Amino acid sequence: MAVELEKILRPVDHPAPPFPPKLMTLASGEELVIRQIDREEIPDILPYVAPLLHVERDYYDIVSARVYAELLGYARHRMQDEYVLVAQIDGELAAIVNGRSMNAEVGVSLHTLALRRGLRIGAHAFAAKMEYHFDFLKQKEVLIVAESPIGFRRWMIEYKLEKRFGTPHELGGVPSWALTKELFDKARDSLVVGRRPVPEALLKKAQAAILPPSNPSKPPVDLLAATRALKDPTGTSLMLQRWTQEGKV
Repeated sequence: MAVELEKILRPVDHPAPPFPPKLMTLASGEELVIRQIDREEIPDILPYVAPLLHVERDYYDIVSARVYAELLGYARHRMQDEYVLVAQIDGELAAIVNGRSMNAEVGVSLHTLALRRGLRIGAHAFAAKMEYHFDFLKQKEVLIVAESPIGFRRWMIEYKLEKRFGTPHELGGVPSWALTKELFDKARDSLVVGRRPVPEALLKKAQAAILPPSNPSKPPVDLLAATRALKDPTGTSLMLQRWTQEGKV
């Protein structure tokens, strides 16, 4: 019975070509490898996403919460036609990007989560997944939304995206923007970097283990920052909750 029910619950993925790994040299001189991971590697990166659920800065909390759910959806066969790419520096996890195919002609950008800031790693990883949609999946456009001002500047403005406000996006039904093949081709020279193939030694090191990010964003040390969600910067709500649990009120 359970096996038969799983056949109903599990979406069927359509055949898709793999993303060929690519290599780029960052402004710091470090080598960044971007590669596709399969379902078996998802448990390796979930522990690095979870701490970001409590980082309000730049909307890391909502982005990481959604990425965590999408990764689980992929790992447990509850998201159709999803892919996940990771960016690694010397094995360390530097960024996660994911998306999926809506149909043969239209792709959906889900999220770009940078775990190391300051080197445009998120922008490079985003460009790589757009490359996957257009050059390998051969799609005509990708639907995109942004949850942060940084994302809006990186995607909508830098790529000069077209409005698709009549098309709600999967991420909450907000109006979509679209990156078309023509717009992507215009941006290639300035925004898309990297080379293939990746040297065998570098690729093997990336595939051997996904190491913890060396400098991820962290939650604030001040525990009273949590009370902002309760609209109470003084911390009174938090103290009342604690006193209630201790039986003092």
